[in-house]
Amino acid sequence: MKIKPIFDRVVLLPKEADKETKSGIILPTASQEKSQLATVVAVGEGGLVDGKEVKMAVKVGQEVLYSKYSGTEITFEGKRYIVLKQNDILAIIEG
Repeated sequence: MKIKPIFDRVVLLPKEADKETKSGIILPTASQEKSQLATVVAVGEGGLVDGKEVKMAVKVGQEVLYSKYSGTEITFEGKRYIVLKQNDILAIIEG
């Protein structure tokens, strides 16, 4: 079974939040900031959305930076995913 988003939706697999600071201090779970980096695992087809043509700019496997409070979190087959609209993706991480 797999998740297939529709229209201009994208399914992301978020990266784990840093569990310690760069200097080595271990952060308690409550202090860990939610990561905004994720890997694209599924992409909708785009098409007509609200009367406008939408072309998908992201591809499966790319790393992206997304808006902090966007999308819907789901758990599927034991993993946490975020489903959001393509326009909630801020940047594609290259290199």
